[in-house]
Amino acid sequence: AKNPKVVAVTAAMEYGTGLAEFARLFPKRFFDVGIAEQHGVVFAAGLAKEGYRPVVAIYSTFMQRGYDHLIHDVCMQKFPVVFAMDRAGLVGEDGPTHHGIFDIAFARSIPNIIIMAPSDEDQLADMLATALTIDGPTAIRYPRSCGLGISLKKEPEVLPVGKGVMLREGHDFLIIAIGSMVSPAVEASRLLATEGIAAGVLDARFVKPLDKELILQMASSAGRVLVVEEGILAGGFGSAILELFSEEGLENVRTSRMGIADCFSEHGTRDALLADFGLTSENIAENARSMLANRSGAILRRFSSIRH
Repeated sequence: AKNPKVVAVTAAMEYGTGLAEFARLFPKRFFDVGIAEQHGVVFAAGLAKEGYRPVVAIYSTFMQRGYDHLIHDVCMQKFPVVFAMDRAGLVGEDGPTHHGIFDIAFARSIPNIIIMAPSDEDQLADMLATALTIDGPTAIRYPRSCGLGISLKKEPEVLPVGKGVMLREGHDFLIIAIGSMVSPAVEASRLLATEGIAAGVLDARFVKPLDKELILQMASSAGRVLVVEEGILAGGFGSAILELFSEEGLENVRTSRMGIADCFSEHGTRDALLADFGLTSENIAENARSMLANRSGAILRRFSSIRH
């Protein structure tokens, strides 16, 4: 509201993305391009070129339609467009076509873009404030949910770009989580603590760039790492962590990943689908115990309850 150059763009998703109130208060700063996601991305690029700060509110699954324009018209030009990627992860009742599980994999390979994933509603506000200070493309991915119900700060905080944060310390094990998986990771750490296992939890906050210094330091110290994400495993956040470990020669760090297996999910509630894919606090704790017991290190699990 304070910056008249900040405008909102959406593709026939005024209500779905929560922009109805913004559209009512600032009708001249709200643009609905209709069911034309590709045009929305190009339109935002044009606005950015003219000095505006467009925020494109779009479902993760529909961002795929504008992928070519994201590369050529925004990222290649280094335009300061913010992509608010709603419905990232498993969306539940919207159905199989609406699961936003591919965005990390297809976006992190693009040069010039910064990718963030908030762990709660307060951090989402911080990340939007941060994105609006960056002179280049940014993306914020967040799930379809009501948030965690935490208290919000009066004013959002601008975060240091590419910096994660340790939420729980632990010398036995390290859980690196991103976005919606941070809360269950913290709960898993608490469960493990009751068994005498000290599991640290690192909220990466940024998919790109990674907080290499913090991740490498904590991973080297723990020796065992479990990476948890609500996205496709192939090319996802866990892949980025494995690439980092390979580049830095951390062959001695035993690493496993949890996320969406190589399949399409069916219709179901979000909680049911998370349970199907083994993305609950209990599953995280179970896999941590398995790694500590020196069982199979590669936890890429496709649950039998998911039909193809």
